[in-house]
Amino acid sequence: MSKLLRLLFALFLLSSPALAQVDASSQTEAPQASVDDLVRLLENEKTRNELIERLRTAAPPQNAEQAAQQAEGMADPTIARQIAEYTRTIAEGASNTVGAMVDLVGEVDEVFAGSATRDYSQFLGLLTQIGILAGILIGGYFLLRGIAAWLEHKIYKRVSTAGWVPRAFGMFFGLLLRMGAVIAAWAAGYAVSLYLLGGSHGRMTINHTLLLNAFLAVETCRVVLLVLLQPHSPRLRFIRMSDTTAAYWYFWVARIIGLAGYTFMFFAPVLAATVSPNAAQALRILVMLTTLIIGIVIVLQNKDNVRRAMMHRVSEGHNDVLAKTLAFVGTYWHIIAIIYLVAIFVLWLANPEDALPFVLGATIQSIVSVAIGLLIIAFISRFMRAGIWLPEDVKERLPLLEARLHAFVPRVMQAVRTVVLIGILIAIAQAWGLIDFLGWAASETGQRLTGSVISALIILLVGFVIYLAVSSWVEYRLNPNFGTIPTARERTLLSLFRNAFTVALTVFVVMLALAQIGINIAPLLAGAGVLGLAIGFGAQKFVQDIITGVFIQLENIMNEGDVVEAGGKSGVVEKLTIRSVSIRSLDGTLHLIPFSSVDMVSNSMKGFSYHLAEIGVAYDSDIDTVRLAMNEAFEELMQTDFSASIIEPLDIQGITLFGDSAITVRGRIKTLPGSQWAIGRRYNEAIKTAFERHGIEIPFPQVTYHAAAGAKPAADQPAILGLGASGSETSKEPKEAGAT
Repeated sequence: MSKLLRLLFALFLLSSPALAQVDASSQTEAPQASVDDLVRLLENEKTRNELIERLRTAAPPQNAEQAAQQAEGMADPTIARQIAEYTRTIAEGASNTVGAMVDLVGEVDEVFAGSATRDYSQFLGLLTQIGILAGILIGGYFLLRGIAAWLEHKIYKRVSTAGWVPRAFGMFFGLLLRMGAVIAAWAAGYAVSLYLLGGSHGRMTINHTLLLNAFLAVETCRVVLLVLLQPHSPRLRFIRMSDTTAAYWYFWVARIIGLAGYTFMFFAPVLAATVSPNAAQALRILVMLTTLIIGIVIVLQNKDNVRRAMMHRVSEGHNDVLAKTLAFVGTYWHIIAIIYLVAIFVLWLANPEDALPFVLGATIQSIVSVAIGLLIIAFISRFMRAGIWLPEDVKERLPLLEARLHAFVPRVMQAVRTVVLIGILIAIAQAWGLIDFLGWAASETGQRLTGSVISALIILLVGFVIYLAVSSWVEYRLNPNFGTIPTARERTLLSLFRNAFTVALTVFVVMLALAQIGINIAPLLAGAGVLGLAIGFGAQKFVQDIITGVFIQLENIMNEGDVVEAGGKSGVVEKLTIRSVSIRSLDGTLHLIPFSSVDMVSNSMKGFSYHLAEIGVAYDSDIDTVRLAMNEAFEELMQTDFSASIIEPLDIQGITLFGDSAITVRGRIKTLPGSQWAIGRRYNEAIKTAFERHGIEIPFPQVTYHAAAGAKPAADQPAILGLGASGSETSKEPKEAGAT
């Protein structure tokens, strides 16, 4: 502790104003023991920390002006004051830079004026060692790079015609070969610096380390750039661009990396150590100005190409948010890029230690955010263009699933793409300090709101998955090609269940989602009850439709596919809801009939059916022969495929009617429901054939005219005119007098 106190006392004396006037010769007479004590104290971590704490406590307080400024800034932390402070810092930094450049001119004059008296042997020796190291480093790297390029060409030749996975592996191995050449040359440079240029002690200077590290960083960036752009191997280029464009960007970006990297990592530090800091700063300014000019030239050269590329979506007819954003940015991108480059240069001149790292970091974060966002958007767009194609067996089982996905998924993808675009903007604003989204998201309010939104989205997603699963299950049960064939009752109930479940699920999911984002759903439920009551009073017809529909479904009087007569219309039931029935008539007309207008339902397909054959025969026909012909026609019918739909034998009920010109014989065939019409048509054909075979006449309406007594009909006028069923006249021979 006594040594520490002596050291603090010595530091106090060195910092006092009186000691500042002491001659330099007296300072060299300080005891060597104090220096040794200082070294030992600094090497010990505990004593070093104690020294730092004592120096902090011994630091002089701020003067009144600084304290007032700090208090004023804390009392009024407005945006205007922050902008004023920032602009003042920029102005002061620019002034200091200009002053440094002015001082540089005088310092250069002093350097050349005193060049006769200075000893440059050490400086020349340093240049000689650096030149030797650089020559060995560059020569070895060119040799190793040639070997790596030869091996890389062999690999690329084998994988260039393969798929993207072998090409990706080829790029990876090419990157390893190139990086291996860089690392091997870097390691060889370290060995040369240690064992050839470092003397017998094997110690290398800091200048050698600066050169080697600059070489490693710059050449690594160039290798990565070469592998990404692939100017000489277009098949391995994953970025879509032409060979000329790839070579163009590699040429300029590689030279900018080399110019800036070697200047800031090697030449400027060496110049600052050997000549002066102002000379190093002048070199940095010159290099940055050159880089700025190159950047502006590149922007102006590619103005039209980038504009056409960014307006490509609009030219194809897209009118979404992404297309409009890209078109707007593409119109003014060159102005924005030039302003950005000039701003970086000015900020670097004003405050190179703080402003430039911030700007570069924000720029890198913005580029990474845009790259990731565009990659996601490109994947989404490609997915939307490709669509969703299900396997054939799935489409056979669920024929409507693919159409349902095609209708829903693209809209979801568009919403996701918009969210990604908003996320890119938020990430850019976060990188530049315009907003503190991460801080807000980490706060209690942000966590609550983001958690609520994410929960609501998860609920909506789960609801859609449940809807998709239930709809697919109903669709599978209604598919007659798989499993058991559904009955008409099952089709009706499953369709009604799907509709009711969709409505209930939609209401339930929406209510849960609103509750998750903080909306009180109790007033909504109460309002829904009041609204339902109002609808009940104001829409009595609608309520009557629902109530009648419920009882019709409970009584199971009709189902989908039945042939019914309801509301004065007859046809096939195509769709049943809780409120109405859709009937397709024989001529193809679709009738939508509300249940409130249905007084009676006649179903022709309930349980079983009958074909009622009422056949008229002449009065002089033998009834036994008619019965025989009808049975023969039935036996002929049983020899066809219709026999499977006939439940019972033919039931001949005999004569049922004596008509004006025929007697009616009735027969009845019991069939499966819905088969009576086809069986009846086929049975009528068989009846006609059997009656012709037995000579049984099927009469038609006719009228007999009698001539008056003593009158003779004209030669061209028949005595009897018969009117057939079609209304055509047929002549017959006169019968006995008085016949009718």
